[in-house]
Amino acid sequence: MKKLVMLSLMLSSLAFAGELKGVKMADTVTVEGKELKLNGMGLRTKVIFKVYVAGLYLETKSKDPAAILAADGVRRIDLHMMRDLDKKAIVDAIRAGFEKNAGDKMPQLKDRLDKFMDVVVDLKEGEVLSLVYVPGKGTTIAAGGKSFTAEGKDFADALWSVYLGKAPVDEELKKGLLGG
Repeated sequence: MKKLVMLSLMLSSLAFAGELKGVKMADTVTVEGKELKLNGMGLRTKVIFKVYVAGLYLETKSKDPAAILAADGVRRIDLHMMRDLDKKAIVDAIRAGFEKNAGDKMPQLKDRLDKFMDVVVDLKEGEVLSLVYVPGKGTTIAAGGKSFTAEGKDFADALWSVYLGKAPVDEELKKGLLGG
């Protein structure tokens, strides 16, 4: 009987999804045959407004942003919109974060960033913007039925630095994504 109870508890914990502000995310997702674990979830706020809940998925959980950026593994961030956002607001925020974190690497990233941002669409509350990095393939953005892949780990690291870098778009969001 004890074994049955323990097995039941273990299985129920595997099915449990992370939840923040009413947004539920799976504990694991599969990308390119790799199982990624939900590392953490965070809330992006702007002034007093809830903008989106983000979830960071990694092959191996980590609380160290430098280690996450250094690793050349599959990673994914899902942004669940808490409000309607127009393309300009999304593009401006990502571009500003890119510029703050990419520094002198910005000139070699600019063309890829411009093409990447062309895919961004207006997003409605409840929609999801997914960013996925796969080594050897690049970083794919998917939203509104459109997608684009930017090649290079350098691009992926600059993009993930928007959320996990030294100048993140939101410190509390960063803490949440790191499991804090």
